[in-house]
Amino acid sequence: MVQSMTGYGKAEAVLENGKITIEIRALNGKNADISIKSQLFPKDREMEVRSRLATRLQRGTIDLFLTYEANVADAARSLNAEALKAYYSQVEAVCGELGLPSCSKTRPTASAILLNALLRLPDVADAKKTEIITEANWPLVSKAVDEAIDAVQAYRRREGAVLHDDVVSRIHNILSLYDGVESLEGERIETVKARLRAALDSLGQKPDPQRFEQELIYYLEKLDINEERVRLRQNCRLFLDTIEGEAAPGKKLGFIIQEIGREINTTGSKANHAGIQAAVVRMKDELEKAREQSMNIL
Repeated sequence: MVQSMTGYGKAEAVLENGKITIEIRALNGKNADISIKSQLFPKDREMEVRSRLATRLQRGTIDLFLTYEANVADAARSLNAEALKAYYSQVEAVCGELGLPSCSKTRPTASAILLNALLRLPDVADAKKTEIITEANWPLVSKAVDEAIDAVQAYRRREGAVLHDDVVSRIHNILSLYDGVESLEGERIETVKARLRAALDSLGQKPDPQRFEQELIYYLEKLDINEERVRLRQNCRLFLDTIEGEAAPGKKLGFIIQEIGREINTTGSKANHAGIQAAVVRMKDELEKAREQSMNIL
């Protein structure tokens, strides 16, 4: 099944002192570009997680975010009440020396603002620093990482189904347009012959009929698009077989699209027919849209 390189997944692990949230975001990229966006992640576990992400998600720009939310009770235990009281007393003393009203005797909002500021001071709210992810709770965190990866893969499959239907329809449109080119082939040859005869007539020339036919055949051989027709259909079939038969066809599809584009361009350069030129323009448009979409296929 085709997968998109774009994906998002989220999972949580409830630890003894709080909750870990794992979020993984994946965007398209040529290779596996993995980044862990957290200082909380144990350094000795980073390589293990990077390897897991590269193995399961394979390719793309992949960012892992880890956030921690402490329990209310745990946060309360980490509050240094003595330090908070000492800071508050010093502020009140300074207010008295400067002749400013005490916060406790003014509006309640003033005390709330002061308390909020004091909680940000060193040794008040972060007096006790503990290791959040330990050997004991690592299995829970590791499981959350796997669950987040599972969610990314599910997201990729949903997006991949949309991409599959779109690019396949583009290739079928190209084949249909080339059917129209083939239907104009006979008219194109007659148009070229009539144009050459008209050019000779305008010059007042009367060429030898046999020699004229020989030169005409030589000229028309240069405009023949039979090889382009065969190669384009082969490449379109290869594209469809690849997207249906391979688990991660993204890079290969890009190469096949280049080959299809080459045959379309050559057909356009040999066209010499307004209807065929119009079909070529539409095929280029369809192919460019297929190229844009295939760039996001895993």
